Amino acid sequence: MTYFENKLGNILPTLLLATGLLTLPGCNKKEIAALQQQNADLSRSRDELTKSRDQLQAEKSALLQSSTRTQASLSADLMNKSNQVSQLNQALGTTEQDLAAKNARVAELQRVLDEKDAATKALRQKVSDALLGFNSKDLQVNVKNGKVYVSLSEQLLFKSGATKVDPAGQDALVKLANALTGNKDVNILVEGHTDNVPIKGVVNGAKDNWDLSVLRATEITRLLTAAGIDPTQITPSGRGQYLPVAANDTPQDKALNRRTDIILTPKLDELFSILNTQ
Repeated sequence: MTYFENKLGNILPTLLLATGLLTLPGCNKKEIAALQQQNADLSRSRDELTKSRDQLQAEKSALLQSSTRTQASLSADLMNKSNQVSQLNQALGTTEQDLAAKNARVAELQRVLDEKDAATKALRQKVSDALLGFNSKDLQVNVKNGKVYVSLSEQLLFKSGATKVDPAGQDALVKLANALTGNKDVNILVEGHTDNVPIKGVVNGAKDNWDLSVLRATEITRLLTAAGIDPTQITPSGRGQYLPVAANDTPQDKALNRRTDIILTPKLDELFSILNTQ
């Protein structure tokens, strides 16, 4: 039994009693009026309770409907979030796979670079050992940017303005060629350099410093290939006065700029192959 049914149950007997008393003989008008007033009050109370009950039932129905809609909305949100989580997990799995592949590629690149670095150091040591007997002012072997630079002074190789290599220079070049012959993993660049003093007229076929640097590089290239270097590995070039190592403002600095650099570069085919892999 609900609260309202219980309340109405309590009111109805009172109403019936009041109605019955109105029919009883001997009741005076004052008592009748009081009972009528009670009856009216009870009727009002009953109507108000009935109205409140109906209102509460309506609110209950509205709450039930709202609850149903909320549950449906929550279910839809939950499904949406579940789908998003699934997509994120899938994206995360793909990202982790890509990261693993890139890490493997970086590791492979590092392995190749380490091998090339070790090969460059070994090549420098081999060349240094082969040219050990020469004056360090005239012949230097250094590693720069992963390449071995064999720098030979003009004094060791050429007379002033000449393009033919002196005997001492020829000896150094033969020893260098012997150290490199058979090593197919090295590219060789013969790079001629001069100071900034202009050539007067035409000297030994050279019209200017650029000509002189190229002719000297070509002559050194011929001597190296004659001593056993594979011609496909070697390239002569001339830089003239345009790549100095000193300021060209003193005789000593100008002498430093008159040089030939033989640049030994380990081939990086394996490295380039890795870099070109998508």
